Amino acid sequence: MAKDYYEILGVSKDASKEDIKRAYKRLAKKYHPDISKEDGAAEKFKEVSEAAAVLGDDQKRANYDQFGTADMSGGFGGQGGAGFDFSDFMSGGSFDMGDIFDQFFGGGQRRRSRQKRGHDLRYDLEITLEEAAEGDKKHIVIPRMATCTKCDGSGAQSASDIKTCDTCNGSGVEKTTRRTPFGIFQQSTTCSRCRGEGKTIKNPCPVCDGEGRIQKNQKIEIEIPAGVETGTKLRVKGEGEAGYKGAPSGDLYVVIHVQEHDTFERDGNDIYISIPISFAQACLGDEIEVPTLKGTAKLKIPAGTQTDTLFRMKNKGIPSLHGYGKGSEFVKVIVQTPEKLTKKQKELIKQFDKDIKTKKSFFKRILE
Repeated sequence: MAKDYYEILGVSKDASKEDIKRAYKRLAKKYHPDISKEDGAAEKFKEVSEAAAVLGDDQKRANYDQFGTADMSGGFGGQGGAGFDFSDFMSGGSFDMGDIFDQFFGGGQRRRSRQKRGHDLRYDLEITLEEAAEGDKKHIVIPRMATCTKCDGSGAQSASDIKTCDTCNGSGVEKTTRRTPFGIFQQSTTCSRCRGEGKTIKNPCPVCDGEGRIQKNQKIEIEIPAGVETGTKLRVKGEGEAGYKGAPSGDLYVVIHVQEHDTFERDGNDIYISIPISFAQACLGDEIEVPTLKGTAKLKIPAGTQTDTLFRMKNKGIPSLHGYGKGSEFVKVIVQTPEKLTKKQKELIKQFDKDIKTKKSFFKRILE
């Protein structure tokens, strides 16, 4: 009876290659003879690997789906179909989990060491409210690991001093083998000599001692867009620490802190200010000048304005960081009550108050 590879891996027939890869990885760890203590683990591991070899290859999977069996002429046979003989493995051949996993799913290439990218850096920058509203350019100085200019980041005195590692033959990986009751297993580890780089340096750069980077203070120009607020993060790509031996640099993240203003309070893209006006201005109306982020502007005060009245001046606030219009400036007027009055002023106010009361009494009689 033909084997059901989908059932063996526990996946549906419409499973993606990623689903098959995950299922294989999970089951291979579970039944690996060097790890599992279950009875029949070695046979189960062989079965799982065979199923993954078939379903992990598009052509072989298509043939299997069409003919319902792996035992067909021109097909993949009972050896797993990915260039590995599982019977050899079970009878003492060598086996590398990493290699077969790559070949199942189209990797097929030797593992290369990851380049050691430089660290990201953070810088906290204080700016004024005016700078936040208008945008600005700032120059900052940060201490960081920068690319060595002597060796241009290679870490070597000259290009001829860079050699292929003869321990790992440039792969960055060392393979060790060991014999177990189930066969000889290979294990891949980072090369101890080149630390996974695949290269060694005969004569290191005397300035950076072969690291390809040096500590220095770097002056950087920061473009501050209009509309930023406290907490805004600006990313400056490639201005973090230099990578190790020519690897990519990290990024610089500038965190904005907007200082408190002596005159204005900010709420989002709007600003608020309180302005005192006289009793006469509130009664009779007036046109006053109020401060703005760009100087001053005229504001009309209607007659009869009450204290704490809020006036809105459109487009006098903070621009949107994303370019969608501007906020407003809100002006709250505070009517000031005179603290000291002359005798004449007191008499006039009393007469004014008397007239107001008389007028109210007149209207009250009419309404009655």
